[in-house]
Amino acid sequence: MIIYGQRTADGRFAFGGRGAPYHLGSSIRPAYDRVPAVHAALRRTLAELFPVLADFKVTHAWGGPLGIPRDWCASVGLDPATGLGWAGGYVGDGVATTNLAGRTLADLVLGQDTPLTRLPWVGHRSPRWETEPLRWLGANAGLQLMSFADRQESRTGRPSRAANLFGRFLGH
Repeated sequence: MIIYGQRTADGRFAFGGRGAPYHLGSSIRPAYDRVPAVHAALRRTLAELFPVLADFKVTHAWGGPLGIPRDWCASVGLDPATGLGWAGGYVGDGVATTNLAGRTLADLVLGQDTPLTRLPWVGHRSPRWETEPLRWLGANAGLQLMSFADRQESRTGRPSRAANLFGRFLGH
């Protein structure tokens, strides 16, 4: 699974990753953001990657849904007929991408032709996801497959063929 880590401005370490299941119909509830098993798995991964941190206290834990486009491509756009703009599909990379999206949207709203408004994500439309329950089955089967691949890679020290095949399915 994808994990990330970085130092915070106050010298602490923010660490996270994915692992919570997808819920039928893309449903969102506060309880889905606090999945103890996911937080525990991330703590184990943190200790595995950085053994010196194994006994350090984790002060905050959180979760939340990700907006994942079918082709994994973020997009920004403006419909000149309605004046409605959009930006999203950052696939968990929203902190930096949101800044770029805001600047791009500003140029689009102002009608400016700039290097930002010529980026390939401007006006991009991702294909629709499969209908339910196929989306639920696929998302959760993929989560299980990638968890299996992680365990396999940890055990063998080699890249997982299952992960490679699934990545191709996703368009990676």
